[in-house]
Amino acid sequence: MSVAVIGCGHWGKNLVRNFAELGALASISDPNRELAFQFGDKYDVPVLTFESTLVSDCDGVVIAAPAPLHAPLSQQAFAAGKHVYVEKPLAMTLDEADKIISAAKKADRQLMVGHLLQYHPVFVYLREIIESGSLGSLKYMCSSRLSLGKIRAEEDVVWSFAPHDISMLLSLANDTVKSVHCQALSSLQQGIADSATLHLTFSSGLNAKIFCSWLHPIKEQKLIVVGDKCMAVFDDTQIWEKKLALYRHGIDMNEIPPFPNKADVEYVSVPQGEPLKEECQYFLDVMTGAVPARTDGAEGRAVLQVLTAASASMQTGEVVDA
Repeated sequence: MSVAVIGCGHWGKNLVRNFAELGALASISDPNRELAFQFGDKYDVPVLTFESTLVSDCDGVVIAAPAPLHAPLSQQAFAAGKHVYVEKPLAMTLDEADKIISAAKKADRQLMVGHLLQYHPVFVYLREIIESGSLGSLKYMCSSRLSLGKIRAEEDVVWSFAPHDISMLLSLANDTVKSVHCQALSSLQQGIADSATLHLTFSSGLNAKIFCSWLHPIKEQKLIVVGDKCMAVFDDTQIWEKKLALYRHGIDMNEIPPFPNKADVEYVSVPQGEPLKEECQYFLDVMTGAVPARTDGAEGRAVLQVLTAASASMQTGEVVDA
């Protein structure tokens, strides 16, 4: 299977590299022709216009264009009979998302959304041990995605950072979000949030929190899952051997108030792999029908639904139904 990458800028260049290393890169397209030809020369593939890409013999189109272009480019690609991988977010509105999903169904082609961390080997292992019952009944989850930059003018930190965390939380909860409460601060640009806290309530009653900021002195990418048998921490800033830690703390409920019995940390050994390469290979496998799309249109729409509710809550300060 072969793909054409649409957009080889800030993130697209990483997709170009990985699909080239997998031997699946057929062509490149970017409005910045000079940049496109640099990558075309580097990876020895042709540079095409988007229109030429659609009539080429590639099997799939990988869209790493600005988010407002995701819907029109995806629909055109499906109409041309191509499979589509589109970077997050799937679209800007739920209506756009529905049109993309409908176009994929009509064309009988696969749609995959670039929620990268769903393909991170450590997260995949964490999901497996939660599904096995090793953590017990989930009590709450909390994630943080913090750094200094990249500061954007076209979208706020919720739309830029939070999709990854929303996607992970939805996957681990295996449930729908009932309501969202989002509080945000705009310190640098009026009307564009630099930091935000999202409180998610799932239909089951499970609660989760996301803290994201691009105005933070240190980098932090951490997901904490608390179960009644065990607690897990996925810290992506740690060295590979310490990215996943388990804490088998106990709570003595016979005490008033309940008393915590702390246990030593246990680091879990997970086979190492590059998350983006794993994701790119997964899309190639999805196109062949070897595996089902893990982050498909429905999953992308569910993430978008939470983002939309968060934006509404940010404006009103109230809890919003998702």
